[in-house]
Amino acid sequence: MNKVEHYAQLILDNVVFFAPRILAAIFVLWIGFKLLKKLDLLLSKNLERLRISDTMRPFTILLLVPVLKIILVWIAVSILGVQLSELVMVVAAMSFAIGLLLQGRLGNFASGILMLCLKCYKAHNWIQIDNKFGKLEGIGIFNTLLATPKNKTLSVPNTKIKDSLVTRFSKNGLVRLELNTHIPYAEYFSKVRGMITTVRANTPVTINGLATEIGIKNFYSHNITLAIRPYVLSDN
Repeated sequence: MNKVEHYAQLILDNVVFFAPRILAAIFVLWIGFKLLKKLDLLLSKNLERLRISDTMRPFTILLLVPVLKIILVWIAVSILGVQLSELVMVVAAMSFAIGLLLQGRLGNFASGILMLCLKCYKAHNWIQIDNKFGKLEGIGIFNTLLATPKNKTLSVPNTKIKDSLVTRFSKNGLVRLELNTHIPYAEYFSKVRGMITTVRANTPVTINGLATEIGIKNFYSHNITLAIRPYVLSDN
């Protein structure tokens, strides 16, 4: 009976000691996660007010929110009375284990930071990675998002962008199109060139102030291939 009373008293003492702390920790976590749900919009507005670029904003938000969640959990654990030194050792061991499992992810993370620091690409630029073409929507923690002209979204690992040949169509603002057409040998090149020049002059998306190259590219057995090189804005 004495042992039963001893353990009962011990349990009661622990409940009295830990119950307020547990309730406080739960309350802090509940309020904190409620606020963090609304933080994305608030951060986006503040970063825009601080004139942070469209390329940097998504990465900053994706990086900052998890850090704030870790801090929130840290505060809740400290309310429970757990020794922070012991918690640091546990977190360090877990981080090392997770790092070994996510080596590829860490490479993508480092590549994303490198691209942002070097300012290689900007949001809304048209780029081509190998044979994938699209408008850069944003550089994330692990992946870069591209919106294709067919309204599809491509998620490309950051390391692939860093290690691949990337063609930037928006760097200079203007792009020279490479168009080909065919004419029969019976047709006069000067006549066709005049027709193409007229059509190009009446096409609003082409740039009138820059010369359009129109010339013969190849001779084949049944026709002649013409090359047409007008200038357009990168968005067109």
